[in-house]
Amino acid sequence: MPDAPSPALVLLAALAFGYLLGSIPFGLILTRLAGTRDIRSIGSGNIGATNVLRTGRKDLAAATLLLDALKGTAAVLVAGHFAGEAAAMAAAVGAFLGHVAPVWLRFRGGKGVATFLGVTLGLFWPAAVGFAAVWLGAAWYTRYSSLAALMASVGTVIVAMALGHDKLAMLLVVLAIVLWAKHHENIRRLLEGTEGKIGAKG
Repeated sequence: MPDAPSPALVLLAALAFGYLLGSIPFGLILTRLAGTRDIRSIGSGNIGATNVLRTGRKDLAAATLLLDALKGTAAVLVAGHFAGEAAAMAAAVGAFLGHVAPVWLRFRGGKGVATFLGVTLGLFWPAAVGFAAVWLGAAWYTRYSSLAALMASVGTVIVAMALGHDKLAMLLVVLAIVLWAKHHENIRRLLEGTEGKIGAKG
């Protein structure tokens, strides 16, 4: 009977599995199938739902948002089912990094908001509810989608800590740092007062 794989190998496999699933560029795939412009040539150039929306196709943007979230959830649930909690967390990291830095697109991916939500949903759904609640409240009040996402990522960490999930909170801190780094241009525009608001024209 063959020896069981080492825990380190299992985690590495989960990380790789998550990365491969997370690196599927749904925004690019959907817009190409629809015959729109290459989203990498417009707006921010990233592959996420916000940039897909700039093609004028709200349906494609909604589908991208959903699929980018679900690929993170799927990676976590599959890895967790077969290899346990630690593997689920490794897959979460892989899926998030796969989305923000897919090797197939020269590491130019999305900003990670939907996939952050998706992996959180797979790991601990109350924290995902917290993310959604903070995002909706902040977006309604400030009209800034980027600021809402930044605030929601912090809120998710707070929810995880408040409910006693310290390991998850530490993982989410790492992911939130990457998410904030990917939003550095948005943060600059927010500080300058030039960031576009939700529903604004032009």
